[in-house]
Amino acid sequence: MGGAAELADDEAGEQPAVITGYKATGGKRLSAPKGIVNRLISSLRAPVEHGFASLKTFRIQTKMRMHPRHATTLGRALLVLTHHQVAR
Repeated sequence: MGGAAELADDEAGEQPAVITGYKATGGKRLSAPKGIVNRLISSLRAPVEHGFASLKTFRIQTKMRMHPRHATTLGRALLVLTHHQVAR
């Protein structure tokens, strides 16, 4: 297995597991099941990565000097506003 790492929480309260995608090697194509696994991993990662990219556009976050709890609240509010703007 190769590719980007993902963290998945275990329902039993254990430590998160690292889930990686498959990588084609030696000029060979991936099998259909491995391609499906890669698409599933990508579909889970994409919204999170888009959210982080949207948050990076807000310059206010580079000047934040506040308690982390308040910064988290502000970040969540900005993400909701961004999602609302994109949905229109």
